Amino acid sequence: MSETNELAEKLKTEGERMAQFFSELTDDDWTKEVYTEGTTWSIRNVLSHYVTSERGLVRLFESIRQGGTGAADDFSIDRYNAAQQEKTKDLAPAELLEQYKQIRAETVKWVTGLKDEELEIKGRHPFLGETLVREMVKMLYLHNQLHYRDVKRALR
Repeated sequence: MSETNELAEKLKTEGERMAQFFSELTDDDWTKEVYTEGTTWSIRNVLSHYVTSERGLVRLFESIRQGGTGAADDFSIDRYNAAQQEKTKDLAPAELLEQYKQIRAETVKWVTGLKDEELEIKGRHPFLGETLVREMVKMLYLHNQLHYRDVKRALR
């Protein structure tokens, strides 16, 4: 199996697990606080973050694949996240979950369409800095796993 297919399969499997997890939450669960430093984020905010960050990152990855340099030097993750939370504040958890499933399916399709050698293209990731597309793609599921751990802690 090619490396791109392996990465796509890992994203697909992880995405299905996340969708299943979020689909089983109760109405009360969605409001549980996960992060309280700075802006408070509930579990609903974390799902919104999954959606908006992945949507933006895949656009960035495609730009890099097409020869772009990646994230601007002055890009602020905090400003981006705050703006995206504002844009999605009126969406119900069910709507966010559907958007998550859609963006993850689009991501899997995009990764499947990559040639293995395109994983070697370098660009600037907003968090990782200058790195390979391969590492950027891996960070998609690692990022979600980090937040998932925190969400699980909030549910205890």
